[in-house]
Amino acid sequence: MRAVLRDTRRSVASWCRRHTIGGDGAVVTRRTDEPDQPDPLTREQELDLIDVLRGRLPDQVGFDEELWSRQSVAELVEHLYDIPMTPRIIGRYLRAWGLGPREPVERACGLCAGAVAHWVDTEYPAIVRTAVDHHAELYWVGRTRLHGVAPTADVLSAVSARGRTRFMITTPWADRAVPRDFLLRLSGTDRRTVHVVVDGSWTSVDSPRRTPARIVLHPLPSCGRGTATRPDADTGDTGWAGQRGS
Repeated sequence: MRAVLRDTRRSVASWCRRHTIGGDGAVVTRRTDEPDQPDPLTREQELDLIDVLRGRLPDQVGFDEELWSRQSVAELVEHLYDIPMTPRIIGRYLRAWGLGPREPVERACGLCAGAVAHWVDTEYPAIVRTAVDHHAELYWVGRTRLHGVAPTADVLSAVSARGRTRFMITTPWADRAVPRDFLLRLSGTDRRTVHVVVDGSWTSVDSPRRTPARIVLHPLPSCGRGTATRPDADTGDTGWAGQRGS
């Protein structure tokens, strides 16, 4: 019986994690938000762009940024394909890749949604206030899995409370926590204090070894790592401070 329960918990955790990393439907495809507008890039160029971004960071190819943004990707596209492109159009591609602001419950599986909604009401307002007191940027961090590319790619993204998106593309690996280098780059070379809400894409929210105290992690409830709390738990005051879109 114990083995059955343990296997059941593992299955629930695996399903939850697959849901939160966008394993179903986060495909490279034609954008549908503006169907009457032609795509500036061909599918072959889009796949090539993803391949160029995979495993490379802006400062490694001559850009003055630690992580990719709409602006730096637009500049890269013009350099690679001689196609002028605005950050707004790049934003269409990023949304198709699963990046951009999402409601907190959209970062949860169905089993976690109630706990996430309760967490937003009771704990998130205090996180917002603390970030303001620390003059810190507040980010929501997650990852999306891109299918339709070979090999499959993971997009690690950080969306600020003001809607700014920073990201990197990697080949999937069996990491339990948010990669340390991603967090350090989010803080920047000027060593900014950042508060990071980590969704259920990772099975652990343990701070990576030697991560400085200026990087403060806040786990979003997730049955994939056993941090979901009962919706009727008495955990504090109520309130809501939502994300503003880009």
